[in-house]
Amino acid sequence: MTSSAPKIVVVVPTYNERENLPVLAGLLAELELPNLHLLVVDDNSPDGTGEVADKLAAESGGTVGVLHRTAKDGLGRAYLAGMARALDEGAEIVVQMDADLSHPSTAIPAMVQILETTDAAVVLGSRYVPGGSTASEWPWHRKALSAWANFYVNTILRLHVKDATAGFKAWRAATLRAIDLPSVHSNGYSFQVEMNYRVVKRGMTIREVPIRFEERAIGVSKMSLGVQLESAMAPWKLLFKR
Repeated sequence: MTSSAPKIVVVVPTYNERENLPVLAGLLAELELPNLHLLVVDDNSPDGTGEVADKLAAESGGTVGVLHRTAKDGLGRAYLAGMARALDEGAEIVVQMDADLSHPSTAIPAMVQILETTDAAVVLGSRYVPGGSTASEWPWHRKALSAWANFYVNTILRLHVKDATAGFKAWRAATLRAIDLPSVHSNGYSFQVEMNYRVVKRGMTIREVPIRFEERAIGVSKMSLGVQLESAMAPWKLLFKR
């Protein structure tokens, strides 16, 4: 880290999130973290999310950027594009989080502090460490599916983290460069697992902080059967990949 405040870029992929995005931008601004930037990666949302992002950028004084992509080809591809842009623009810490307000922005300062004061290569916002929780609105079968997914992934890949499928993370820029982003193959939610696996395979440290994961209030989930099937196959592909 430099002696001054590190440049922090929060990468947020969007697809039809025009109502949630301004709320998230406001919550990030309220953190008053020095040198904090928001990078919106919009996949040509038909609801006008990209235009909302452009307006936020124009009014931000340089703290909000927008990466417009012409195709919707998955969460993983969007994150990789955003992370690459953030690194190119000098980010020292890259935070990834959802646009649907399920991840608490208030956890970001603690995640950044851990990166600055420990050997952590990446910090996960975790539902399953002491103090973490999921939304009370979650039905029992969804909680069971999430718990099973984490057990399944950890059994196969031995990641030794409580929330292996977490999508709220703070990365050192050096970590993202070390795990070779251009060669990441997974998409959808299995992207989260592959990124963790690459960290563990290189002997780097993953740390977790407790968060409360909220249910989205506006819009629809992007979780489909195809995404679930890809996620189920991903650990085996990673394990046996040469």
